[in-house]
Amino acid sequence: MPAFDCFVIGGGAAGLFCALTAGRRGRRVVVLEHNPDVGAKILISGGGRCNFTNVEAGKAERYICDNPHFARSALARTTPADFVALVEKHKIAWYEKTLGQLFCEGAGSARKIVRMLMEECAAGGVEVRTGVRVSAATKADGFRVETSEGAFSAPALVIATGGLSIPKMGATDFAHRIAAQFGVGVVSPRPGLVPLTFGTADLAWMKPLAGVSAAVIARCGKAEFAEAALFTHRGLSGPAILRASSYWRPGAALTIDLLPDAAEAALVAAKRARPKALVKTALGALVPARLAEALAPGGVLGDLRDQALVDIVRRLRALAIAPTGTEGYAKAEVTAGGVDTGALSQKTMEAKAVPGLFFIGEAVDVTGWLGGYNFQWAWASGWAAGQAV
Repeated sequence: MPAFDCFVIGGGAAGLFCALTAGRRGRRVVVLEHNPDVGAKILISGGGRCNFTNVEAGKAERYICDNPHFARSALARTTPADFVALVEKHKIAWYEKTLGQLFCEGAGSARKIVRMLMEECAAGGVEVRTGVRVSAATKADGFRVETSEGAFSAPALVIATGGLSIPKMGATDFAHRIAAQFGVGVVSPRPGLVPLTFGTADLAWMKPLAGVSAAVIARCGKAEFAEAALFTHRGLSGPAILRASSYWRPGAALTIDLLPDAAEAALVAAKRARPKALVKTALGALVPARLAEALAPGGVLGDLRDQALVDIVRRLRALAIAPTGTEGYAKAEVTAGGVDTGALSQKTMEAKAVPGLFFIGEAVDVTGWLGGYNFQWAWASGWAAGQAV
């Protein structure tokens, strides 16, 4: 039975970063990944360019967690600048997109991030095994895992198997089951960064707009996001909606500002300039034409009082809609909820009641905003555990 100092179950972003960190310290580490290859989510991130972090990703307030302060320690010790330095060490070209998002340059360049992580693992003597399924994990003096390739033992076990999002890529509830087995609490998981669905009444006007994108401000509770919204056959998607979705709970309403850059008197000014213009034509100067046609009342500007025109703008700046649900884990970019941070050390990610057992990355109840934040949490939590195993 092979013996190691640590085994990491899950060869994604968090697992590989934890392994390479521990390997640098001279720890004997093996990574066990059930997919044929490592880094599946890395490869599809950012359309194949990998949105590997965000310049603002060190801000703990941009992560959702039952304990809003939990992520601060790990994020403070592994910063976006630290990861950029590693990217540059491997001579991977990168660029900054909108809202601080950092991407690799070139189609398919996400593979360079996976290659970088694997090279760093190799430099630290880390053993990476793919296509290995874990059937059981137990603890006596140390941990023992039973796998399709035999048994492994080590004093430390790191669970980096992610959550339930994108099941076609092999997502499972393994981390939640292991947590339950060892008496570690789990915050009810739910789809995060996911398109929202709507009922019959809202779909009556939304569905014909499928494919239309517009700049909006999406608000859910105290959270608000100014980006694009995309109409779909089932409701709403796009960056602003995906970000807001992580804050949404069933039964709650969402408020959409469809005219974030327009003044309240925008249609009044249009009336002064062109009183015979149709309302939908004037509104079409502010939003996509198909959206204007769906939302504008009939008639011409000159036939409406100024206050009526102001009221149209006000309504579109605070359009209250009630999602009926989400498109589920199949379309969710992340899993919100997960292993309860109250049961973990914020410094090491180790389970307080189970010495030697660590949970990192998406498996944990820490969910970042869209745009590189969740990768930064993977690097940061992986580093924290890698320093401790």
